[in-house]
Amino acid sequence: MAAMIGHQDAEKAFVEAWQGGRLHHAWLLAGPQGMGKGAFAERVARFLVTHGRGGDGQSVTLDDHGDDAAARLVDAGNHPEILRLARQPKDKAKELARNITIEQVRQMIRRLHLSLSLGEWRVIIVDAVDDLETDGANALLKTLEEPPAKTLFLLVSHSPGRLLPTIRSRCRMLRFQPVDRDVMTAWLGELRPMLEIAEVRAIVAASGGVPGKALALIDSDVAAMEKKLLAIAASGDPENRLREALAREVGGTSNRARLELVIDIVPGLLARLARDRPVAEIAPVLAQWDRVQRTVRDAIRGSYDGAMVGFEIGNCLAELAPRTGQTTR
Repeated sequence: MAAMIGHQDAEKAFVEAWQGGRLHHAWLLAGPQGMGKGAFAERVARFLVTHGRGGDGQSVTLDDHGDDAAARLVDAGNHPEILRLARQPKDKAKELARNITIEQVRQMIRRLHLSLSLGEWRVIIVDAVDDLETDGANALLKTLEEPPAKTLFLLVSHSPGRLLPTIRSRCRMLRFQPVDRDVMTAWLGELRPMLEIAEVRAIVAASGGVPGKALALIDSDVAAMEKKLLAIAASGDPENRLREALAREVGGTSNRARLELVIDIVPGLLARLARDRPVAEIAPVLAQWDRVQRTVRDAIRGSYDGAMVGFEIGNCLAELAPRTGQTTR
């Protein structure tokens, strides 16, 4: 459970299709980034090239070992029938290219014209299909419309709504939904038993039910940042000191990760504040939640000034302070 949380329904659907001999040629693995869709695709690929035909009726999981020789090749990253399309590093740079290019798709298509060199299946993993150039997406579509025999496509997508509708229509979709909060809390507590329960809950709230995001937040000192944000909401920060300090902490490119942490934390923090208030006092919290979302959207569309975004988020929290006759702005 700890390693592959959130994959149970997708695994069941795939294994049942394989066992029943109804394996669709293309699967769209859709859901938020950080759900482990790429890892699921790798598990499916390993399973298929090490097991071949299905339908013997026996209970299996995607982690069953299968053929030893094929498994060794997969583990070494050398299995000839698992092909992967992903963004590649730019020339002489660690930074990745913006897109999966049409030439990468063409190279993959040329491979599909060759006979299988090992086993009964060839698996194509595109991670993520959202990254395809327009020409590459159209070339992939033609292949999905006339797929070679014994070829399985696994298309990872963080934003399936942005894909060509014709690509979506050629695929069977597996949705990876955010994990329930209680399940996430138990999973993270098992995975990181050294964490305090309060910190676990803060991380789970900030992660939005996305396991990958939760793991990324572990080393981000969520509890300390949440304490600072709550201090603004409690006091109103009448002299702007806390907000100015927050703006300094999240401003600039070197602090981008800290800004993203604040953006992740605030929605869950506001939800908790709303739950703790009488029904008649919930509306102001919801109004500030909307304001935070608008601030983040505008920042992403614009120049993304971290200090400005941090200060404005602080303003939203300061508006929620108990009124004592003094202004909070």
